[in-house]
Amino acid sequence: MSRSEAIAQARQHFDSGEFFADLARRVAYESESQELEKRPCLTAYLEDDMRPALEKMGFDVTLLPNPVESGGPFLVAERIESSDLPSVLIYGHGDVVRGMADRWKDGLNPWELTEVGDRWYGRGTADNKGQHSINIAALQCVHSARSGKLGFNVKILIETGEECGSPGLDEFCRLQAQRLAADLLIASDGPRLSAARPTVFFGSRGIVSIRLEADLREGAHHSGNWGGLLRNPATTLVGAIGELVNGRGEILLDCMKPRSLPASVKAALSDIEVGGGPGDPEVDVDWGERGLTPTERLFGWNTFEVLAIRSADVDKPIGAIPSTAVAHCQLRYVVDTPVEEIEEGIRRHLDEAGYSMVQVSVKVGSLATRLDPDSPWAQWAVRSLEETAQRKVAVLPNLGGTLPNSVFARTLSLPTVWVPHSYPACSQHAPNEHLLASVAREGLQLMAGLFWDLGESSPK
Repeated sequence: MSRSEAIAQARQHFDSGEFFADLARRVAYESESQELEKRPCLTAYLEDDMRPALEKMGFDVTLLPNPVESGGPFLVAERIESSDLPSVLIYGHGDVVRGMADRWKDGLNPWELTEVGDRWYGRGTADNKGQHSINIAALQCVHSARSGKLGFNVKILIETGEECGSPGLDEFCRLQAQRLAADLLIASDGPRLSAARPTVFFGSRGIVSIRLEADLREGAHHSGNWGGLLRNPATTLVGAIGELVNGRGEILLDCMKPRSLPASVKAALSDIEVGGGPGDPEVDVDWGERGLTPTERLFGWNTFEVLAIRSADVDKPIGAIPSTAVAHCQLRYVVDTPVEEIEEGIRRHLDEAGYSMVQVSVKVGSLATRLDPDSPWAQWAVRSLEETAQRKVAVLPNLGGTLPNSVFARTLSLPTVWVPHSYPACSQHAPNEHLLASVAREGLQLMAGLFWDLGESSPK
């Protein structure tokens, strides 16, 4: 068999309806990780569906408990053909957000896969059951095309808590580091740049949560009798925020910015345009860091956002100076940002600017990751995807959003390659979530080609 025949098998697997049937069965599991009573569904998804599907291809499958009590179980599947062959770790998550059944369009059920034109509706179709189902099906096609061989070793990790922040995932991977050791990670989550353009990305931005508070006194005081005598906490807080970011969205502190924008990142982003899709908001081209394109600001730089701000009751204002004001802010950041300096840097700067009365709390969440687009694994993946797609793919050094990629890039020290099979308007996390059949069909072919090439021409 040849590469083209493996890809043809992937097309046939989709066109025959087999893929639809597999995904319909998986969507029917109400695996809402936010609901404690649905915990048995998480285990059932792994035990009753994933296990038999993988054992058919000769995988040794094990379900393992989460080291964190609040977390769901993990599935680890291994298929080792030879120690001389490259090894890939494939990741996915079987949990979904709440179904929100009463908010879907008439005739749609979140737990029933429904085809309407090019759209396949159902909870988890885009995030993430549809995406890891594509990758598993592509493995099946290569396995069949090579007469029961893959040409590489595979380890599969399916978690059941991603929609709750992946509790226990990092600790689990530390404990199972030897078992999960591989040459690279290949995974699928998040959206393509657009439905029409295959996309690959090599990491994700990280998150730093920043809470600012001005708690100045007990109770509110009459704004006529005390105006001009008492410091206003809302005015104070707005001034403090203005020391961190200016009125056009430019970050003002060096400790909150990346040290550089590498040439390889700029080159990768040179032909990428963001926005312009159906339902997309209009991009403000004059917002954010000067001298950068909108694409560079999203994928190559940091952004500081005020997510929520409160002082008194904004729906029922009264003529009084409030006593407190609170702002919840967020820094989405890329690699080479000195995150360990952020809290001390903000505190020092606000003190020097006369805002010592503003309390600062900083929490570093997911860590930023990025595989250099010039690295051998990145270049190999791009070549493979473009050979199959027969057109240029969108190459993103990292996703603008955040995924648990730091677990794989940092804890397991793997090069990370993500090939998303969704698109920006998929209604992920909302009612009417759907997968585009056309994207899924192409995704099956892309992944079959990628897995075929892993057994033929990988950088190992």
